[in-house]
Amino acid sequence: MLFENPEIAHDDLPQADSVTWLGMDEKFVRRLLTEAALILVSVSIGIRVLQFVFNTAFADNNVNISLGWLWLLIPVAAVPLFVWPSISVPRKGYAIRDKDIIYKSGVFWRTVTAIPFNRIQHVEKSSAPLDRRYGIATLQLYTAGGSGGDLKIHGLSADIAEQLRVFILDKVGASVERR
Repeated sequence: MLFENPEIAHDDLPQADSVTWLGMDEKFVRRLLTEAALILVSVSIGIRVLQFVFNTAFADNNVNISLGWLWLLIPVAAVPLFVWPSISVPRKGYAIRDKDIIYKSGVFWRTVTAIPFNRIQHVEKSSAPLDRRYGIATLQLYTAGGSGGDLKIHGLSADIAEQLRVFILDKVGASVERR
């Protein structure tokens, strides 16, 4: 028998727009905004401590080092930190299909990643302290031959992430450990 590899007509390809994308949890934007606020508070405290240290260290020499320009970092950093989550999160989504899971992300550089279930070897659900505060989690998929997590889906509700973890492990035929 001779090997055959027939061409597939362009019209026979599945339509990408037929995918029903599921979005991230609505609390994910608030979580990112809280993180941005914590970063800005930390930077503000750091600037104030730096000013205190310099003024104390050089007090004997009657040298006053002005670090007022550092305070410009706060509004310059605040704008992207507070605007970006509202732009990027709505452009993320995932879909579960019969044979794979697909994930899309990106504002300027858009990516769509499809991971077939038969390539998945390990699924991990994780959440940082701030994630737990908002009840969200990250699902990370590891595939055969991968050198790390091949797909990370941030911003899922913790319950959905656990359901997806159990579903995917069941789909790939692995033993499922209930948490």
